[in-house]
Amino acid sequence: MSLFRIRPVATPAMIATFDDAATIADALSFETALARAQAEEGIIGADDAAAIEAAAAAFTIDPAQLAEDVALAGTLAIPLVKALRVKLIGDAAKALHYGATSQDVADTALMIQVQRGARLLLADTDRIATALAPLAERHAATPAIGRTLLQDAQPIGFGLRIAQWHAGIAAASLRVTLEVSAHAVLQWGGAAGTRPYHNGRSANVAARLARALDLADAPPWHARREGVAGIAAAIGILIGALAKMARDVALLAQNTVGEAHEPAVAGRGGSSAMAHKRNPTGCQTVLSAAYRAPGLVAGIISALPAEEERGIGGWQAEGPMLIDLFLLASGAAEAMASVAEGLDIDADAIARNVEAAGQENDIGDSVALVGALLVLQKG
Repeated sequence: MSLFRIRPVATPAMIATFDDAATIADALSFETALARAQAEEGIIGADDAAAIEAAAAAFTIDPAQLAEDVALAGTLAIPLVKALRVKLIGDAAKALHYGATSQDVADTALMIQVQRGARLLLADTDRIATALAPLAERHAATPAIGRTLLQDAQPIGFGLRIAQWHAGIAAASLRVTLEVSAHAVLQWGGAAGTRPYHNGRSANVAARLARALDLADAPPWHARREGVAGIAAAIGILIGALAKMARDVALLAQNTVGEAHEPAVAGRGGSSAMAHKRNPTGCQTVLSAAYRAPGLVAGIISALPAEEERGIGGWQAEGPMLIDLFLLASGAAEAMASVAEGLDIDADAIARNVEAAGQENDIGDSVALVGALLVLQKG
């Protein structure tokens, strides 16, 4: 991992959500929860499940060596399960990973991380909403020049522009909530999606397994990837909604406009060559993410036509791309939360630009529209 490339675009908490240690821990959680659920349904022995749980709790492995083994095997589960099985004896070794397959581990561990990642994103978008709503109300009746096609147009209430940022980000956040709730679910199907060797008790095992992992239960979906695509699209839309605000703030911060600026933070937004500059660095982070996100979403959508009961190449490509989307979204959401909480609005510059445009102060129904947008999103 190159922190020089990743840390500027992602938060430490989101990086930790998807890092090697978290991935190993989540994969082991799947194995121990599966064994426990199978023991509770009489599929494997209770002593075997206890031995698996104890071995997993004490398990350590060199991530660098594991990565080499994963590169050779083609999937994390093969070397990880092999290394854990070495710590077991007798029936417990046979019971480990019983009726499961590598993709079960990969998909379920990823969905555990997606759930955590979504909570992190939504905490920052809540910060944005909390900061923007009162700003929109405060400036609802402040006449400002509207701009269409980057040219001066009719006046608007400055708060209406802010309310539109708020509405777009809130709607995108809701989309993330709905997609993650619907599709970040348990994947357990076994080699061909039939949940074999369970004597008609696989549904009970799945329900117990899902509860233990704090995921919704679901039939096997390893060859249906529309849920992953839906989550990816929702994250991409969220990044785009954040970028709408970022683009506007960057434009408003231009020297010839000067209506709003990012908060002044020591060491942020300067120039190595021009000491006078106050660069909109937070906006830069978000807009950079918005340039990268569409390709990642498109790549995940391209994996939808998986071959028969398990695709080759498609789902293996999804994980890294989905993780990149979450990393980019985390940096974007945190950056815009900081901007929203400290947005520096220059009322004098706003008034000066209206006067320079030669416009009257008729802002139409801006005040009512601000109220309608804020009420809509609260509802």
